[in-house]
Amino acid sequence: MTEPVISLRGVSAELAARPVLRGIDLTVARGEVVALLGANGSGKSTAVRTIIGQVPVSAGEIELFGTPRRRFRDWARVGYVPQRTTAAGGVPATVTEVVSSGRLSRARFGVLRRADHAAVRRALELVGMADRAKDSVNALSGGQHQRVLIARALAAEPELLIMDEPMAGVDLASQEVLARTLREQVAAGSTVLLVLHELGPLEPLIDRAVVLRDGCVTHDGPPPPALGQHALPGHDHVHPHGPIRTGLLS
Repeated sequence: MTEPVISLRGVSAELAARPVLRGIDLTVARGEVVALLGANGSGKSTAVRTIIGQVPVSAGEIELFGTPRRRFRDWARVGYVPQRTTAAGGVPATVTEVVSSGRLSRARFGVLRRADHAAVRRALELVGMADRAKDSVNALSGGQHQRVLIARALAAEPELLIMDEPMAGVDLASQEVLARTLREQVAAGSTVLLVLHELGPLEPLIDRAVVLRDGCVTHDGPPPPALGQHALPGHDHVHPHGPIRTGLLS
């Protein structure tokens, strides 16, 4: 058995002195696609942010590729796609410039070379945005902006891809592009951890689902059969005329 790519053991975390994660255990094996599910406020996004070091843990241990997270330095092996609502807005940059920033972790002395530019082009082609390479990101639709964020993560050619709500508020055409892109990454051997509120077109790719509730793991195994296209309670479905509440915020 090889070491898990991600390992959380007894991890707890707080935000503004409020417990958000309560001693969770989570492992993701090499080549596995794991969906992290749960209602709003269940701790899904906090869990992935502890993994990448954005949220400190108050208890427990996190390892990446068998190395304690506090000592892990090889971040070029990890691609992270944040929630679009926290990553978008007002950046005066072209699509290529944004995607190129994802390659800097592999560039020598911060200078992009021929191989780096080729990786950026491949990433743009993977997400179907090569024809918008010179456009400003501010001219893009929500779905196109999400594709750019994913291309930025893919440009580093990571072994582990962590994505926080990649399908949220994205039109169906972009959802299908993102699903196809992810299929190609999985076929190439990538390990994937996804925060999702519904499985949608990604359902055939999911090996395991981990469901959080109130910061605790309540399910770890095959995706719950009743979920499919249905959101968990406490999530908003995005419709052309605004969000429709499917439950109360937790």
